Amino acid sequence: MPERGVRIDQPSVTVVEISDPALAGQGIELLDLDAVQLTSTPFRARRVVVRLEGGVVVYHSTTHRVRTRTKAQRGLLAYVTFGPRARGTVNGLPITPELMLAVEPETEVVFVTDAGHESITLLLPPAEIRAHLRDRHREGDFHLPNGAETLQADVVMVRRLFDWGKRLVDTAARQPARFDDRKDQRAAAQVEMVETLLATLGATSDFGATRADQVHQSQTLVVKTAEDYALSHVDERVYVTDLCRAAAVSERALEYAFKEILGLTPVAYLIRLRLHRVRQALLAATHGSTTVSAVALDWGFWHFGEFSRAYKDCFGELPSDTLRQKPPAPEGRG
Repeated sequence: MPERGVRIDQPSVTVVEISDPALAGQGIELLDLDAVQLTSTPFRARRVVVRLEGGVVVYHSTTHRVRTRTKAQRGLLAYVTFGPRARGTVNGLPITPELMLAVEPETEVVFVTDAGHESITLLLPPAEIRAHLRDRHREGDFHLPNGAETLQADVVMVRRLFDWGKRLVDTAARQPARFDDRKDQRAAAQVEMVETLLATLGATSDFGATRADQVHQSQTLVVKTAEDYALSHVDERVYVTDLCRAAAVSERALEYAFKEILGLTPVAYLIRLRLHRVRQALLAATHGSTTVSAVALDWGFWHFGEFSRAYKDCFGELPSDTLRQKPPAPEGRG
């Protein structure tokens, strides 16, 4: 399968301020990203994308507890580091200062992150890494990730990699023309990125999951399986019994997994998930093309009064207000 790599028909620097979790995946062609806000307070997130000569640096931050399911598109490896205040889990493992994530193209990763989360993601075509390792005669030192691999690295090296990425995106956000108009600047930053990444990878080892970590990983899989089932049967009445059957767990285990991983009961979370899907559909609709009741029914909401109240509690406005407004494009520049 050919490596698609980085598109070149995009600005070198894109800064996006996101105030609606339903639109968190818009405006970036390199990642498939689905977000569900786990609290009902006003949402704010920020994304900065810096496209270099073959590689990309992506910065994410958020002010609220969020569940995201993310994967890099075909042809791009992803290496992820986290800010010093980042808290949460990645595929059920706790985010810690020494944690680093290496992800094969098109492999989905589930994040549950708390307020104050920051991450730096480096995206590179596999051929770029292979070429550097070959030229250094270090092919045997590393292997490209198989799926999503959690690595444990020297905390100083990981922090250095994160800080390098944060300095780059801060500079690019303030002075985008420095990258848009300067191929030499992008090429120099690309070299620094690869050098810093390879130095960090040289100090990594496989993450030693504790028994508690393994339990959390199993619970994350339970949640993901139940979520996948609910989304694929949205035109049906889905009961807790169905989720238990799909995830092959007891009702007690299902309830405990959702509360441990997401802080919500299975029913409460799946309602919130479907509310996000309704909002996406209402924002994408053109005037006169649909009604609130039609979209609500599409996503399994039968009691319109309860639906409207839940929607307003989640997003701060009635669904009819959402349908009337023009879809708000994320605030960004590039």
